[in-house]
Amino acid sequence: MIASNELQNIKNKFGIIGNTPELLHAIQIAVQVANTDLSVLITGESGVGKENFPKIIHQYSARKHNKYMVVNCGAIPEGTIDSELFGHEKGSFTGALTDRKGYFEVADGGTIFLDEVGELPLSTQARLLRVLEVGEFIKVGSSQVLKTNVRVIAATNRNLPQAIKEGKFREDLYYRLNTIHIQIPPLRSRVGDIVPLFTKFTTEYAEKNRRPAITLTPEAQQLLKECYWRGNIRELKNVAERLSAIETDTLIDANVLQLYLPDKAETTLPQLVNPKQDEGTSFSSEREILYRVLFDMKKDMDELKQTVKNLMKQQKESHSTPQPTVIHTEASLLPMAQNHPIEADDDFIEVQEYQEDPGLSVEEMEKKLIQETLKKHNGKRSIAAKDLRISERTLYRKIKTYGLEWKNGVT
Repeated sequence: MIASNELQNIKNKFGIIGNTPELLHAIQIAVQVANTDLSVLITGESGVGKENFPKIIHQYSARKHNKYMVVNCGAIPEGTIDSELFGHEKGSFTGALTDRKGYFEVADGGTIFLDEVGELPLSTQARLLRVLEVGEFIKVGSSQVLKTNVRVIAATNRNLPQAIKEGKFREDLYYRLNTIHIQIPPLRSRVGDIVPLFTKFTTEYAEKNRRPAITLTPEAQQLLKECYWRGNIRELKNVAERLSAIETDTLIDANVLQLYLPDKAETTLPQLVNPKQDEGTSFSSEREILYRVLFDMKKDMDELKQTVKNLMKQQKESHSTPQPTVIHTEASLLPMAQNHPIEADDDFIEVQEYQEDPGLSVEEMEKKLIQETLKKHNGKRSIAAKDLRISERTLYRKIKTYGLEWKNGVT
């Protein structure tokens, strides 16, 4: 056990505020394992202050005079992360103009902190496992095996056991990293630490900007404790600095504080939608989207053809001479429509209803449409091309593709 005065010195040195048992236990574990070379996995929600504990471990270890490197695995693109971590040889890929040392080579003899380790791609996880097991790695584009002696500390806010089940994280790497596990508690379970942390942030802001520090009434302090704080310490700091910057009164009551706290209805951060929850309306692939669009277009065409058929039937049954009926259509929906409206009167052209075969493919439907158009215009390609709204050259190519030739009125 670490003496209470020494524990307080550690908190002061690294700017840690709080006296909850879970937080003190995490600090004690960090100090106790510092003199070993065991891998450490630090877990906790985003914004709880995980970055402080690798510093404690490094400073209280025998490696404290050597390199301490922090790598945010989530901020490095997947295509370059192997080069960043392990280095590369000149000419190994486009843009590799010189040899480059990776973080594991630079940090040899020291400590490397892999933040957001759960974001590593599987290929990089395999390389990292090799480093943890035997201390060996190979640069990108090289065949030479290099040795390194680093202490690896990793942190993540992801649920790694769940990621293992989903095939997104290697199980062997998880057990190799999780030799020592430190769990950082969320701010909502550290109710007694919320007001001291808030005071720390407002005091720091006041000193930095040469302004008087704000204080909270007892009712405001209670309201601060009741907030859920999904963003944890990071969110609390934002509220403290926003209050300090905007409010002119130094004494803040509950009514004013309420304006700066997150809405109780906003109790969730942005999350990925689970596709299983909406399988009826979601699309699993681009092909399904295309099928849905084609189906909707076919439905619209059927409705439009039925409307035209009904209008022509009504015109036929009427013996009087009605006013011309104008039907406006979009050329993009009717390939054979002209730019001008279609007028229906007594001398209308008899339109033969085209029965579509539901089993026809898109190519077969196109072939049949070209056949009908050529037949309509007695094989005159120039007129047929205009009717189909394609160039004569394109029509000629499609005739060759589908093996269509107009001979004696037959295609």
